[in-house]
Amino acid sequence: MEKFKGLGVAMVTPFNANGSIDYIGLEKLTLHLIDGGVDYLVVMGTTGENPTISSVEQHQILQKVIDINAGRLPIVFGIGGNNTAAVVDRLKTENLAGVDGILSVSPYYNKPSQEGIYQHFKAVNNATPLPVIMYNVPSRTGSTVNPETTLRIAQLSNVVATKEATGSLDICMDIVTNKPDGFGVISGEDGYTMPFIAAGMQGVISVIGNAYPKEFSQMVHYALDGDFKKAKELHYKLLPAMKAIFMDGNPGGVKYILSKMGICGNHFRLPVVPVNKAIENTLNEAML
Repeated sequence: MEKFKGLGVAMVTPFNANGSIDYIGLEKLTLHLIDGGVDYLVVMGTTGENPTISSVEQHQILQKVIDINAGRLPIVFGIGGNNTAAVVDRLKTENLAGVDGILSVSPYYNKPSQEGIYQHFKAVNNATPLPVIMYNVPSRTGSTVNPETTLRIAQLSNVVATKEATGSLDICMDIVTNKPDGFGVISGEDGYTMPFIAAGMQGVISVIGNAYPKEFSQMVHYALDGDFKKAKELHYKLLPAMKAIFMDGNPGGVKYILSKMGICGNHFRLPVVPVNKAIENTLNEAML
């Protein structure tokens, strides 16, 4: 769990204009994050547009990041889905050498019951010896993992943390209050990270960290150290950008900023498209 404390960044996937993977941009982004002082890298989260990237491409992206990283930071790899058997098979058969942990989203679309969610993560837990971070993101999955279910899942041997993107401080505090020792609670909401850390959470898996790793990492670590005066200054400095990047879908906003920084192009795979012109203006005003 200590490997996943602080700032993790859910990396975007750079594309070329023709939709192919931009490996030059991926190298630039990886080095930008390492040099920016992030604590770990998250490959093939939702921000990485994983639904439109084949499993072969996903593994190639993972291997490229592993090679560039060269052991400097822990790497978390996203393997999840709403077909439990397929997730389990992938965990058992894919070459995960160089991976330090798995990010696995709660099953989406088929809206399982709380018991179904628990049984899904029990199967995931039993399929891999790697540490697993479960991901609770109701806005994308169509269902919420209740705190009681999360606390059951927290008893599983390999599930070491939850990434909470509910936006609910009540849910997060219920988990923090009742969780077993050694189980981490990670923010999945950039804009709530500072108050969530104050409430006892251990950091964030971030989107805005793609663009501003140095500033956001400083904010996270000031908060973890209890220096909320300095953390608050950086929080409010970053807040306009943190809000703006989600105004027209993710990762549209943060990729626009990265394109302006020269790190990667503003390219996507459908159904994701670039942000509209009005949001571009808002992003221009919000950029550091």
